[in-house]
This record gives sequence, C-alpha cells and structure tokens, in this order.
Amino acid sequence: MKILSVNAGSSSLKFTLIDMPAQVTIASGLFEKIGISDSFYTIKYNGEKIRKEVALPDHAAAVKELMRELIDLKIISSFAEIEGVGHRLVHGGPDFTETVILNDEVIAKLEENIDLAPLHNPGSITGMKAFMSVLPNVVQTVVFDTAFHSTMEKTEYLYPVPYEWYEKYKVRKYGFHGTSHRFINKTISEYLKRDDLKIISCHIGNGGSVTAIDSGRVVDTSMGFTPLAGIMMGTRSGDIDASILEYVSKKTGESLSELTNDLNKKSGLLGISGISSDSRDVEAAAKEGNERAILAQKMYASKIANYIAMYNNLLGGADVICLTAGVGENSSHMREMIIERIASLGVKIDPAKNDFRGEFRLITASDSTIPVYVVPTNEELMIAIDTMELALKNK
Repeated sequence: MKILSVNAGSSSLKFTLIDMPAQVTIASGLFEKIGISDSFYTIKYNGEKIRKEVALPDHAAAVKELMRELIDLKIISSFAEIEGVGHRLVHGGPDFTETVILNDEVIAKLEENIDLAPLHNPGSITGMKAFMSVLPNVVQTVVFDTAFHSTMEKTEYLYPVPYEWYEKYKVRKYGFHGTSHRFINKTISEYLKRDDLKIISCHIGNGGSVTAIDSGRVVDTSMGFTPLAGIMMGTRSGDIDASILEYVSKKTGESLSELTNDLNKKSGLLGISGISSDSRDVEAAAKEGNERAILAQKMYASKIANYIAMYNNLLGGADVICLTAGVGENSSHMREMIIERIASLGVKIDPAKNDFRGEFRLITASDSTIPVYVVPTNEELMIAIDTMELALKNK
C-alpha cells in the first residue's frame, strides 16, 4: 500500500511516498514558492535528486505536477497505486483529538478554527483541497500536531487567567509536535517492551518542545496556546514575562503584532547569539570563543534541562528520557550540556556512547538513574501509519 504523507505550507508542499506496511520510503520532495515567482521543486528517489523550475500558481498546480512526475519517473504506474494521503495539520483546536478521515465537514470545522493558527492552517487546508480535487477517490486523513496532547487534564492545560477566556475564546494550552512525540512514545515503548513507561520526550530542533508522557498519555507539554511557549528555540523566545511586551512597546513604539513577530522570528538562539538560528552555526561560533554564542548555548541547554527536571517531578520519576529532532539527534555536544544540567537527578552521560549522529542509541552510563536514549523521529511515517489504518478500515 503506497501512502503519501503531506505537509503543506502557505507557499510550499512537502511530501514523502511510503510503502506500507513495510515502512519503506519510495520518494520524497519539496515544492517551494507556490504562488510566487521562481517556483521550483525537488524530488529524491532511487538515490537520485532532480530539481526543476516550473510555474506553480497554486497548490492544485503543485499537486498535479507532483502526480505527473511520479508517473513520468515511473515511481508509480497509475494514480490507483496511491491508496491514502495523510495531511499534517499544526492545529486541530479543541475539536479534534485523533486522526480523522478528511471530508467536507472536517474542512468546514478546520476553517472555523483558522484563527487559532492563522499562519499555518490556511496553507495546509489549501493543500488538502488540492489533493481532494486531484485524487477524489483516495482515502485522505488529517493528522493533528495537537491531538496527542488532548489527554492533558485541565490542571495542566488551563492558564491561570480569567476563565471566560477559555470559555469564550478557546484560550488554553494545546501543545505541538504531537506527531513526533507520539512516534517517540511508540518507538521507545516497543523497544523496551513496556506500555506503562513514564517518558520525557524532548523534540529539540529549530522549534522545540518537551513532553511528559505516562503510559501513552500526555501529562503536560512545554508549548502552549501557540508554538511560541516553552523552551528557547532557534528563533522563538519560549517562556517570558508577558509584561515585557507592553514595556518594550512603550520604548520602541512597536505594535503588539510586531513584538510578537520579534518573539517568533528574532529571538531564541538567533536573538541571543546574534549569529544564526541554526544550532550548528552557534556551536561552531562557541567553539571559536564567541561569548554570545557560548551564552546562547548555555541558556538553551538550561531551559531544556529545567523542563526535564520539572516533568520528572510531575511524573513522580521518569523511566526514560528521549532526545530527538535535529539538535537532539545530531549534536553530541548539546546532548552532553543538557545531561550535565540534570546531574542532580542522578543522570550520567557516557561520552563514548554519546559520540555519534542520527542513530537510535542509549547514551547514559550503566549507573545512571534514568536512561537517556536518542530516538530519531519520523513524523511522515507516523502520518502514514495512521492513514494506512484508516484506509484499511474503510475498504
């Protein structure tokens, strides 16, 4: 069964074609600058990579071009080979707590909640409509980044603000990266052959979040009403004192919208280091002695470690800590910095075990109180698994 995992943005469309249930990636690619001049796409398959510049006036054109290329490149022989399309959506709001089959009713509900994720959801919904138009007879699903976190109790997902904000405006913690955290939970639970694990899952990439999981249920997560909350990230500030906004606005004359943009796109590693939002660039500068880069790395590691410690307490003691995503999987230095900062929990790194990139591995010493694993994430595969299961049910 061939499943397309799709992640559409306002001007982009990322896809992975996966053979299920074998879980083998057949092809992947990215269509960029959709609706903008100089649009192009790249497709990887059979160890090769092609790049083409082509006019892509809208997402429907991108989908048609994608399907044409899959045929022309003999990746598939006909559209009938595609038996499911799974769409990633950042925000499902309070209405969607699991993956659902896409239909007009679901689309209408998603459009009602666009104001909860105005930067992300519109592009994704446009991509969904494009695939529904081109592949009308194929089972299509929506996989929500927020869904995995829907098991949180009110004590964790409510903010201590006027209760009517929650009742009238849906203001609450939703959490994000849920598809990744769910994959990590599934992978480590299967590996350790336990379904009752207390897990601290750390998705550390350009965006980042930490999640406390107990027996497959999310207890708490660091991101909040939006992906801006929680740990320090590549360009996002993470948690700050909200009063700062009014103070800086009075000093600079910037609007609330402009300041929120600053917190989302000019803060985090970029804001502190003044060098880059890419942790690799910051790490390189720190090794050369750049003081702000060193400061940024220390702050980054401390923010993550503080959440790990807090969630260890919340869980009553974690059974395992997992590090994943770009930084978690590839930066041995940052992994070491984080673990050094949770030494009070009895966690001890093994430097020899930690010297690698991008693999599933245990990185702690034999006498560490909590084992720490690096678990490469695969959100596209998680989407494909959900889509396959729903497609089979609907046969």
